[in-house]
Amino acid sequence: MAVSRKTAMAIKSYQNQARALAKNYLLADPFMPYTCILGGILLFKVGYDLTQLISTFYFKSYNGLTKIQRIEWNNRGISTIHAIFITVISLYFVFWSDLFSDQRVAGLVTFRSSPLSVFALGVSVGYFLADLGMIFWLYPSLGGMEYIIHHSLSGVAVAYSMFSGEGQLYTFMILISEVTTPEVNMRWYLDTAGLKRSNAYLINGILIFFAWLAARILLFGYVFYHVYLHYDQVIQMHAFGYFLVFVVPSVLAIMNLMWFGKILMGLKKTLAKRQ
Repeated sequence: MAVSRKTAMAIKSYQNQARALAKNYLLADPFMPYTCILGGILLFKVGYDLTQLISTFYFKSYNGLTKIQRIEWNNRGISTIHAIFITVISLYFVFWSDLFSDQRVAGLVTFRSSPLSVFALGVSVGYFLADLGMIFWLYPSLGGMEYIIHHSLSGVAVAYSMFSGEGQLYTFMILISEVTTPEVNMRWYLDTAGLKRSNAYLINGILIFFAWLAARILLFGYVFYHVYLHYDQVIQMHAFGYFLVFVVPSVLAIMNLMWFGKILMGLKKTLAKRQ
């Protein structure tokens, strides 16, 4: 009985120490961004391993892939998880939360943030760092220079927005474009599984077209329009933040248009083969 009581007291002591550590350090305002980034990297690793484990047991075609194909398969699994997470969070902040609402009079929209917004952006930064590391490590197997440019610009912009608290609304607007990632990954999965001629592949291609048009073409136009309407607030940002607000969306918009052209051509070819 005495041993059990001592054990219980020791466990309780460790729990109290863990809570104190989390409250005073990990979740304290100065350390929270770093904690979230580290959490994002750890989640990347956990998601990668879970994708590998699940795929090994439930997808017969997985075991027949080459080593690099299995790595990309797992990488796209965590890419999909991150995309769903950040898209849901971004849609919430842009369309449902009152944090960035024009009806709110507390502070300029370009300088608003919250613990939840910092947490979400930190997790996203952790993902971009981990994924960029894998792209460099296996370059060019997981993507060429366009992926490095995309991830680098996105990572820098998201990190700056998280640490400075500036321009988080525009960061979340741009991150909504991640809604296209699950469809793009599914296209790769279907192609790798030998289902390129299936109806699922055609339907997925159509979904990519409309999702890309909405989230990476029209939405970017709305971002520039919103910046125009709130330019008096945007101009009060730090010079680097002001630079990012204009340069990052512009570069990504150009890349999106180039990729959209390829998507359109691919969809036309697929439809032509079925006639």
